Amino acid sequence: MIAINTILDKTKGDRWIWLIIILLSMISILTVYSATGAIAYKKGVTVERYLLYKHVIFVILGIGMIYIAHLLDYKYYAGISKILMIITIPLLFYTAAFGEHINDASRWVKIPVIGLTFQTSDLAKLALITFLARMLTRKQENIKDVKKAFIPIMGSVCVVFALIAWANLSTALMLFGVSILLLIIGRISIKQILMVCAGGSVLLLFIVFLGPRAATYESRIKSFLHPEQQHSDKTYQADQSKIALATGGFFGKGPGNSTQRNFLPHPYSDFIFSIIVEEYGVIGAVMMIVLYLVLLYRCVRIVTQSPKAFGALLAAGLSFSLTIQAFANMAVAVGLGPVTGVPLPLVSMGGTSILFTSIAFGIILSVSRDVEEKGSKKVIVGEIPAMA
Repeated sequence: MIAINTILDKTKGDRWIWLIIILLSMISILTVYSATGAIAYKKGVTVERYLLYKHVIFVILGIGMIYIAHLLDYKYYAGISKILMIITIPLLFYTAAFGEHINDASRWVKIPVIGLTFQTSDLAKLALITFLARMLTRKQENIKDVKKAFIPIMGSVCVVFALIAWANLSTALMLFGVSILLLIIGRISIKQILMVCAGGSVLLLFIVFLGPRAATYESRIKSFLHPEQQHSDKTYQADQSKIALATGGFFGKGPGNSTQRNFLPHPYSDFIFSIIVEEYGVIGAVMMIVLYLVLLYRCVRIVTQSPKAFGALLAAGLSFSLTIQAFANMAVAVGLGPVTGVPLPLVSMGGTSILFTSIAFGIILSVSRDVEEKGSKKVIVGEIPAMA
């Protein structure tokens, strides 16, 4: 505890968010260590040598990215968002056409020289949310103007949604939902928001029924709605996850004692919550839910206290994205949704996805740092901190 306090003393921004980051990182390392035992055995190497060390390196790099990102004034991310969007859209096109084909989906791009692969949707989420926060802030005077505000905003949302949904529908739907929330906060009219939803619905129907993964989507929806009518191969992941949940009990089997890690296809990423429940029981599940709920609460406080619209929209968009993703992952694990490939933020093993998630946390903390600094200055001169 003394070591954690020492680390927190050297950081700025919301201390509760920093504490949540540290706790999630520790949980991630412990659970990934346990969950990767089977795959390491199959590959003929030790967990420590093959997977754990690699994961720990990415966790440490992620915390480093959070620290660097939170030191940068969040106002600079407005300019960076334009660059990210210019890079993201061609990159999404490239991924759809020439990306690495893994698990029946072309979502990954290989980074030259180092050979790592990353999902371009991770970059796209960061780019679109920061870009929307910038656009909604700068267009406030003309926010009802169709040509100056609505068309550029709707175009960016629908283009990114369509390009991601082509290979990763679950991520695209969550990002679209976050975008709609930002439009509501950004005072876009209900009529225009309904038009965005209508455009997104048309794109969704086209992709679901005519896209390259139409058969996969149909199979997953049928397996979720009518599991008793499907072959066991179709419901295998969901069944193994339910076994892990059922055998965990209240206190769990204990760290490292999971048995379903030997049967779940992705116990260290998509179904890591199942392993947490199996090893730490209901207590572990409740703890994870509370951590993400506290994260959302602290982020909402940052949003309401931010003196600038851009900071408020930035913190809102990124925090909604992280918490929606977290609860989507947990919902799939407990059988409340069809199987998707959504990782648990800062907990699932994912390499570059950890880095992009860390940048999002760093930006939120940058806004929080600004709120604290502005609040301190106003307290000194005897003023009440401004509320959004």
